[in-house]
Amino acid sequence: MPIVDIHVHVYPQKIALKAAQSVGAFYGVDMPGDGSVDGYFAMTEGSPITHQVVHSVAVKPSNVESINNFIAGACEENPSFIGFMTLHQDYEDPAKEIDRALAMGLKGIKIHPDMQGVAVDDPRFMKVFEIAEAKGVPMIVHCGDYREDLSHPRRIKHILQTFPKLMMDAAHFGGWSIPDLALEFLENENCFVDVSSALTYIGPRRTRELVRAYGCDRILFGSDYPMWNPVSELQIFLDSLAGGDFTQAEVEQMTWHNAEKFLQMDIR
Repeated sequence: MPIVDIHVHVYPQKIALKAAQSVGAFYGVDMPGDGSVDGYFAMTEGSPITHQVVHSVAVKPSNVESINNFIAGACEENPSFIGFMTLHQDYEDPAKEIDRALAMGLKGIKIHPDMQGVAVDDPRFMKVFEIAEAKGVPMIVHCGDYREDLSHPRRIKHILQTFPKLMMDAAHFGGWSIPDLALEFLENENCFVDVSSALTYIGPRRTRELVRAYGCDRILFGSDYPMWNPVSELQIFLDSLAGGDFTQAEVEQMTWHNAEKFLQMDIR
């Protein structure tokens, strides 16, 4: 059975550790991974995870193209990788870069409003959402932070209601560090939610409750490597589900088939 890790950050080898440590400092977390491609595979060797959706974040518009080139190259070298491009709110021609990245084989777009220092529903990103909806390109969006308002769930709801056909993964149960607040805004919206960077904080019972509240047809497994060990995160997720009345079909939906729907591709 394929298992898809929908939320994996990777960086070029020469800057991977520095980039990972920078993200760790932003969140106050000691990163178990070094952020490199080799580091991911070393950490997950022998695990049941078969596919990884990989991405990185551009904190400057000048980094967009080089990051997208790196992600495309990593996908060419690693058949299990499915690449998502980055965009920055001040990148001059997002439509052109989206077309270029899609032509290189990338499948979607990842943005991180908090690290990019902009509200997720800023008009510059709203233009990106408009293009993505029109082209049918899925988006992974970092959501939530108790310290910031930039990716507040109410802003995510605004986006989803403005672009009702947009295919979005509202990451971190729709709101990193504020999953219960996210549920208030996103429970009935048209989006997926991934479980990355949430499981350890909320515990097994609340994990099961949130899965049922959103519905098994909306949940995606993700690890948020290098912030967490993907093998441990998968086991925590599966153990949490085992404590409820989830069927094998529902488990496969959350670890495999929902990713196929989100990515609009068969995964075998």
